[in-house]
Amino acid sequence: MKKLVIFGVGLIGGSVALALKKASLTNAVPQIVGFGRTSASLQAALDLGVIDTASTDIAAALKDADLVLIATPVAQMPTILQAIKPHLHINTVITDAGSTKGDVLRCAEDILGAQFKQFIGGHPIAGAEKSGVTAAKADLYLHKNVVLTPTSSTSKQAISVATQLWQACGANVSTMPAATHDSIFAAVSHLPHLLAFALVDDIASRPNAEQLFGFAASGFRDFTRIAGSHPEMWRDISLANKNALLSELTAYQAELATVKTLLENEDGAGLQALFERASVARNGWAESKKI
Repeated sequence: MKKLVIFGVGLIGGSVALALKKASLTNAVPQIVGFGRTSASLQAALDLGVIDTASTDIAAALKDADLVLIATPVAQMPTILQAIKPHLHINTVITDAGSTKGDVLRCAEDILGAQFKQFIGGHPIAGAEKSGVTAAKADLYLHKNVVLTPTSSTSKQAISVATQLWQACGANVSTMPAATHDSIFAAVSHLPHLLAFALVDDIASRPNAEQLFGFAASGFRDFTRIAGSHPEMWRDISLANKNALLSELTAYQAELATVKTLLENEDGAGLQALFERASVARNGWAESKKI
């Protein structure tokens, strides 16, 4: 790969660029071109050495590009795909880093047409509550999982190029259908973020919010850390994965109803049994992940 074009040089896209530059100690690093919505963010990426070139001209940016990485909020996908379609070479691979995949693949197939075979959905399971290129880290993807969601029409070249990209960043790459991906991450990522945002919004809207925040400690901090994440990105994710997320909210509401009933009935044994099941499951997961 000689040229990589990144749309959205923030935490995700910027970390890819930094990881590739770090990997250049053992591998040839491609020319990295950044394309963004604001000149200020692109200039920051240049100043930090994250990208080699900044461009606001799509035709020039995509000339001789081997790979295009779209690392923007998922709602921007249609606009970006429409803009790049006329300038794509037949062998250019296109991938993304969005947290939802079914909507992205449908959009890509609809817009790209015959070029859809060169598109492969991707999702790096890594991030931080901070956003922007200043938060980018070369080791963000080290030993982290990246899910690719090829379809029956995805070219072998696209799968190979996307796999090599993420492996060069130090990630562990796996594949699965888009529907499976969206169902899994609605449960273990999108729902937790929704709950964290909702809890902080609830506390912040109360008349004694200042007092409540004043006494909040590590438990509140750990539970709500992800509520500091990028609001626009999580708005887009929530809407894009609406159906799976609504199913998870319904299941969680049923669990909360069970807890409420146990409390109302002062069922200590029932509460302890629930807490023990959850504790065993959580500790087993943490041990398996070496957290």
